[in-house]
Amino acid sequence: MSSQQKNAVTYQETLIIEGMTCASCVGRVEKALKKVEGVDHANVNLATEKAVISSAQPLDRLQLIKAVERAGYDVVVAPAIELAIEGMTCASCVARVEKALKKVEGVQQANVNLATEQAWIQADASVSSESLIQAVKKAGYDAKIVSDNKTEQQDKKANELQELKRDLIISLVLALPVFILEMGSHMIPAFHMWVMHNIGQQQSWLIQFVLTTLVLIFPGRRFYQKGIPALLRFAPDMNSLVAVGTFAAYSFSLVATFLPHVLPKGTVNVYYEAAAVIVSLILLGRYFEAKAKGRTSEAIQHLIGMQPKTARIHQNGQILEVPISNVTSDSIVEIRPGERVPVDGEVVEGHSYIDESMITGEPIPVEKVIGQSVVGGTINQNGTLNIRATAIGESSVLAQIIRMVEQAQGSKLPIQAVVDKVTMWFVPVVMGLALLTFLVWLFFGPDPALTFGLVNAVAVLIIACPCAMGLATPTSIMVGTGRGAEMGILFRKGEALQLLQDVQVVAVDKTGTLTEGKPTLTDFQVLDGFQREHVLQIVASVEAKSEHPIALAIVEAAQQENISFLPVTAFDSVTGSGIQAEVEGQAVQIGADRYMYEIGVNVSAFEAEAARLGNEGKTPIYVAIGQKLAAIVAVADPIKESTYAAIEALHQLGLKVAMITGDNRHTAQAIAKKLKIDQVEAEVLPDGKVDVVKQLQQKYGRVAFVGDGINDAPALAQADVGIAIGTGTDVAMEAAEVVLMSGSMQGIPNAIALSKATIRNIHQNLFWAFIYNIALIPIAAGILYPSFGILLSPIFAAGAMALSSVFVLGNALRLKYFHALKFDA
Repeated sequence: MSSQQKNAVTYQETLIIEGMTCASCVGRVEKALKKVEGVDHANVNLATEKAVISSAQPLDRLQLIKAVERAGYDVVVAPAIELAIEGMTCASCVARVEKALKKVEGVQQANVNLATEQAWIQADASVSSESLIQAVKKAGYDAKIVSDNKTEQQDKKANELQELKRDLIISLVLALPVFILEMGSHMIPAFHMWVMHNIGQQQSWLIQFVLTTLVLIFPGRRFYQKGIPALLRFAPDMNSLVAVGTFAAYSFSLVATFLPHVLPKGTVNVYYEAAAVIVSLILLGRYFEAKAKGRTSEAIQHLIGMQPKTARIHQNGQILEVPISNVTSDSIVEIRPGERVPVDGEVVEGHSYIDESMITGEPIPVEKVIGQSVVGGTINQNGTLNIRATAIGESSVLAQIIRMVEQAQGSKLPIQAVVDKVTMWFVPVVMGLALLTFLVWLFFGPDPALTFGLVNAVAVLIIACPCAMGLATPTSIMVGTGRGAEMGILFRKGEALQLLQDVQVVAVDKTGTLTEGKPTLTDFQVLDGFQREHVLQIVASVEAKSEHPIALAIVEAAQQENISFLPVTAFDSVTGSGIQAEVEGQAVQIGADRYMYEIGVNVSAFEAEAARLGNEGKTPIYVAIGQKLAAIVAVADPIKESTYAAIEALHQLGLKVAMITGDNRHTAQAIAKKLKIDQVEAEVLPDGKVDVVKQLQQKYGRVAFVGDGINDAPALAQADVGIAIGTGTDVAMEAAEVVLMSGSMQGIPNAIALSKATIRNIHQNLFWAFIYNIALIPIAAGILYPSFGILLSPIFAAGAMALSSVFVLGNALRLKYFHALKFDA
């Protein structure tokens, strides 16, 4: 082995796999893993049920898991650990906490979010939360397990904001006289004369000394408590910059006040006002930041506020009002007009309309009758309902939505990786630049060189704080995903926000997505020699054994004609083709034309009829009894009203739309023509959808696949972005990256438009944060002085630094006002 090979870095991932039973399973899993880009070796052990994957580069664990799932096996994923991190102030803090967590053995992934002040850790089951907390503490920060008590967290944030406000007021009260005494003397000659005559320079400096000392000891102590230890650990952060900058200005002023003779002639000046005002301005910036951060999570607070605290239950013949925690599964709950539904359930008595806009984003109330489901948090309109509780607590739809939004808000986009790399070395480089600035001015600057060097070095330290960099991405994600939740668009993973904006084609499953998903029987024609009612009786009897939507339509039609069902034996479903059974001793086959060809039944007798039905967008199905063609059945699935406008909206966004369906080509083409769909893939078996998605990816690039999230799971996994469309509790939340709680297709263009708006907002924030630092550091260092005589005061540097963070937060908050697209078909 060469020395180069020996020194090569090898990355390893370990997955625990369920469902393997033999050596061929092992082979399939290994083959699937080796297909993932970047994987060099994959060793799967049947006995330990573990897969060890090696590569020469970091691997995307999610891609490995998807590969195993596509092969038909499950990956055991330990529940993520969430920690609340205290003491982070800027992007460099985030990078250090992440680095510390990733060093803990067994940690596979760690995402730290400055805006939410939380860490999300994916680790082996052997990793304890205590070991993670200790790792964070070693890095200089405090951590604890995220409390499930949202009210407790809100109270803690409110207390922190109150404490910050108190310190800010104290700081401003103490710093204002210092600023007036020193800067007033510089700017207003008459005021300078008044100070000299009535107070005296030395007494003025002593007053400033006392007030500034109080500022630094009380409201300003937070910067020293965090910044100095970080500096001693050789891991400086924003607090270190402020601590070093203010202490340098304060120390120089102390010497000028009490030991002026040790300073070179012409350099005896004080900068108390710089130290005091810098602390005040940075506290002001932090206060605005804290208030804005609270607003970024308003969507979550809004969702949490929708959970009723009590419920009215039937118990021992009485109706009792009890805390929501006392409601159990199968409890009968009464909901009166105007009340919020306390838990997920099924209507057992009553009739009403329910406003489900908080779940689906759709403003029109939905009718609820016996047997239909209701979702906790929605609002009952006009009738009294009794429901049987089916899901409570963490298993409820609302709880799942809150959890998904929180996970998306805490996630890290690929774009953030660049920011992380920069911020790891940003603060140390800034401190180096400040030292360089001081030395250049000291040795090459005009008199008083020491003063110029000190002032400009402090300005560099203060101006370069990377707060804005750390907030640029997470705040936009928080507001964007929160706004999406309000519109019924749930981003299960934050990465979907970035991927969705790059999608070139939207592939759509027809049934239940473009259409209502509730087919109705429109035509039933029999050949001579067969009786319509008897054939319908036979067909409905067989279809009653199937759960396919087309089967349900035929059974419903027979029931409306009061036709009784016959005994059925030897029932068998032929996936993607049809069904077969025995009725009254005769073989009965029902299915598409390709199925008839497979069993040797000629369907040419219905050729003209089938073409007509297909052109009308109906699905022709053939019936063979005793190996003879007996009837043609037509079933139509009405197109949703929202579908036309949604596809037009996708076209106006510059996207191609492809329809994937198992329908015959005639029917598919007819529907595609009505909807102006760009590409049609018809007669596709369920297993073939993955291949179609792959072909679209090769032809167009990034593909979003839209399906029901259950039957379409493999295609959703293969697509760059999987979008599950459904309503309420029927949504399969685990199958896709984006979940549309409404059954409306309009959610798709809205999700894409929101994705584009969020990523555009992030780019604006990052541009502002980076350009601000790149442009202002040289100005703070004094680059404009030789040509224009311009220097940047440390006070203005502090103001600009605070302003940059507030600007980034304010820009992110604009996403709260994102509106749904309005396109007419």
